[in-house]
Parts: sequence; C-alpha cells; structure tokens
Amino acid sequence: MEHQHNRGILSPVTGRVWPVLIDGLDEGLMRQARMRLDHLTKPLGSLGRLEVLAAQLVGITRQMRPCLDQKVIVTMAADHGVVEEGVSAYPQAVTAQMVANFLQGGAGINVLARHAGARVVVVDMGVAADLPPHPALVSRKVGYGTRNFTKGPAMTREQAASAVQAGMDLAAEEVARGVNLLGTGDMGIGNTTASSAIAAVMTGAAVERVTGRGTGIDDATHRRKVDVIQRALAVNAPDPSDPLDLLAKVGGFEIGGLAGVMLGAAQARRPVVIDGFISGAAALIATALAPQAGAYLIASHRSQEPGHRVVLDHLRLQPLLDLDLRLGEGTGAALAMPILEASCKILAEMATFDEAGVSEKTG
Repeated sequence: MEHQHNRGILSPVTGRVWPVLIDGLDEGLMRQARMRLDHLTKPLGSLGRLEVLAAQLVGITRQMRPCLDQKVIVTMAADHGVVEEGVSAYPQAVTAQMVANFLQGGAGINVLARHAGARVVVVDMGVAADLPPHPALVSRKVGYGTRNFTKGPAMTREQAASAVQAGMDLAAEEVARGVNLLGTGDMGIGNTTASSAIAAVMTGAAVERVTGRGTGIDDATHRRKVDVIQRALAVNAPDPSDPLDLLAKVGGFEIGGLAGVMLGAAQARRPVVIDGFISGAAALIATALAPQAGAYLIASHRSQEPGHRVVLDHLRLQPLLDLDLRLGEGTGAALAMPILEASCKILAEMATFDEAGVSEKTG
C-alpha cells in the first residue's frame, strides 16, 4: 500500500515542512469483510450501519477480525482569549476547575468512559493557569491561553504547528502503549466561538448558521458572539486554503492538538471516534492538512450545536447517535465506542449460513 502524500506541516523546530503520510484503507480486506457479512445468518444488509462500520474498521486496522479492547479518550483543555468579549455564560476559571474535576474522576466524561471501558487522558494544551502536578495530567502546554482574536491572531503559526505536533506525538505514544481505539474530547471556555470561526471559514457557511449557544448563553450574548466572530474574521482574514493559518488566526491550542491526535492515529492505522462540535472543527483542520485522514474518522454523534451538522456534512461523516448532547469532553465518543465494538463482534462471532447449517434465501 503506497503512502498518500498530503499537505505538509511547518515544523516549529526546524522551520521546514514535513509531510503527513497516511495510507488509504485496505480495499481488498474490506471486500472480504463485506462478503463475510453478506453470508452471515441474517437477511442481506439487515444490520445496516453496523455492517458498514465493521467493513470500515477492517479497512482501517488491516485485520479481518478487528479488536478494539484498548480504548482511550484524549480530552484536551485550553483557554481562549476571546472570552474577554463576553461570549460565554461561564468565566474562564472554569477550564482549570473542570480539569481538576476530570482528574478526580467526577465529570461526565469520567462516568461515560468508565461505562465504555476507556481510559481518559487529560491534556493541558494551554490552560491559562499553572495546574498542580497530577499523575493523570499530561502537560503539552503551548501557552497560557490564546490571545483575543478580535484584535489579531489567536496564536503564532509556530504555536499552531506545535499544537498539532503535540497531538500527533501523543497519539503515537498511546499507540505504542497498545491502544487500538482513540476518542477525542475537549474542555475550554470560549472554544465554541473558535470552532464556529473555523467552521465558517472551512465550510463557507454564514457565521450565523454555524454559531450556537455553547454553554447556554442568552439571545443578547448569542448576537454578541456572532458579531465577535465576524469581526475576528474581518481583522484576521484567515486563508481557507491554509489550515495552519486558520488555526493560528482563530483556533485554540486544544483544537490544534485534537487535529494532531486524528492525524497521528490515522498514520498508525487506528480508528478515531470524534466527539462533538469542537472535535468537528479539529477534524476540519486535520483533513485539510491530510485529506486521507478522513477515512479514519468516525462521527460519534450530532450535537445540539447548529454548526456541527454543517461540519459533519462538509466532512461527509454520518453520526452514529443523535442525543441532543452539547457537553463536549469526549462524552459522545465514549457513548459510541461500544457500538464500534459491537460491529466488530458481529463480524467475528456471528456464524455464516454454511457454518450454522442454515438455508440461505432462495431465488
């Protein structure tokens, strides 16, 4: 299988562009998987998207019986300078407070990850505080929050590249530990504002169409949020053909990090379950950097954020669940993981008509 050459990323260390090399899915094995699925003891195609998912997972992993027993959800946290503009219902301090909650095991993601049998890796990508050391906290801090992007770029291009590289490195470390399924999650007050800006630029949709209520803001705050994003795009003029420029102009450190996790997982031929709107914005960056990465992404759910539907349509991803979630953290990814495991077990454990001695459909 030849590597697909994708757009390179500027190395923050050397200043040179290095390529992101991602293989295509194994179409031959996927055909074999579909053939087996077609001969299992059930009406043809009757397990619907579980069958499609099973074949995709075979193509990703290059295994006829994929095993997804080592699961991790990477929840990345960072702050956003744009909260100065009053775009959130919560103060910036909540980002650091919620990281502490993650580390204590008391957040929604902890509960749902335990339910799914997944570890949670909490990563400080750029929280605007010095977090106390904790054995479960991974520090990849690029800065103490981004700058207010209504007044200029949120970060430098080098910082954007560093954030993506940190995510790629983290994915590689997890794969080296034996992880075979990754999920993405986020925490960062103000990050729906950054994600809406990314979504508007990458999809071409109007800012109003991709801007929702985030943490539960009122009408006046929502109007302000739309105005803030429109001003930021006018001030920064991000280049939609240059994903690192867009990330630097309006993005978050955690969004860049999550894009890197997706690229790193795809390089290692591991499936990635993406969470909601923030992960969707990161996926827009990742697939712009390396289009081949899109085949490794599985959309866990469609969130209540209006921009998420636009993002998923642009990425051509069909979500597995629609539960009106809008929490983030990786909660949707955790809920979807057992569905992926179920699809693999259908392929591995169901008998074919021949094996079971059952007569197939006639005519």
